[in-house]
Formats: sequence, C-alpha cells, structure tokens
Amino acid sequence: MLELSHLIWLFLVVFMFHDLEEIVMVEGWVRAKKDIIRRTVPERLMKMLEPSLSMNTAQFAVAVSCIFAVLSAAVILTVTTLSSGTYLPFFLACLHVMFLHVFIHVGHTVVLRTYTPGVVTAVVFVLPYSLYTYDRLFEAGVVTWPLLWSTLPYSLLIIPVLYVAHRIGEAAGKMIPR
Repeated sequence: MLELSHLIWLFLVVFMFHDLEEIVMVEGWVRAKKDIIRRTVPERLMKMLEPSLSMNTAQFAVAVSCIFAVLSAAVILTVTTLSSGTYLPFFLACLHVMFLHVFIHVGHTVVLRTYTPGVVTAVVFVLPYSLYTYDRLFEAGVVTWPLLWSTLPYSLLIIPVLYVAHRIGEAAGKMIPR
C-alpha cells in the first residue's frame, strides 16, 4: 500500500508541472491567439469563454491555486484512508478529470491548429501518469470496473469548482496592482 500512497501523492506533482506550463504560457498565448480563438470557437461557447480570455497570469495562478487546494484535499483524504477506501472515489473523480483533460488539450490543439498552453505536459506527464495510476490501482485490487464507472459522473463536479476558482482568480486580480 505504501507504493500506492506515493503514486497518489505524485498526482499533485504532475498537476503542478502541467499547470505551471499553463500559468507561464496562457496570458501571452491568449493575447497572440485571441483572433484565431474567436474565429474558431462557436459563438455560444465563446460567450462562456470570454471572461477567461481576459485573465492575466496572476489571476490564472490564483484560480489554479484554488483547484490545487481541492486536489490536495482529495489526495490527503485518500492517502490517509487508503486501507478502507473511504475517499478513493473522490480521488478517482479527480483522476478522471485530469485524464480527460489531456484530450481537451489535444482537441484544442487540433481544432486551433496551433500549440495550446498545457498540451505538452498533458501528453508527456498527465497521460502516462493517469494510465499508470489506473493500472496500478486495478492491479492492487483497490479499484474495480464498477467503481471506476460509478465515479465517472462525479467528474462533472469539476465544472462548479472551475467556475468558482476562476471567479476567485478574477477577484484577486482586481486587488493586485499592475
């Protein structure tokens, strides 16, 4: 079980590597690609994305920090209750989101036909980590297919978390002098 706990802790490291790429690149990238994004993204979806296109690096970093806090809670609770599996579904929902997020990055890159912030670390770190973690959890008998499938819908709970995190980021950015 100790090895599994290390692997679960590694989730936070992988998340930070991935989001560091996004934090460093997103503001300049959005500024440079805003016209391509507006031409490519459907109008209804663009209305939802518009606030994110005006976020600066500090605002985005605050939003990422909020998400990191939620993920940290999932990891800490899962590791401390691993033998009983009490919070394993919480961790699995987070793992599902991170795994599926890879395909969002790849999709953005394909649709926009350009590099998108986060795609490199998504493919190089997040994808292998997610696949290996799923494999190890199955191999250890900690996760079963019914548990995996039953936790998948809970991944949608990330939507309100992202919304709140981005609103906090926007509010924090207004307090930071430029």
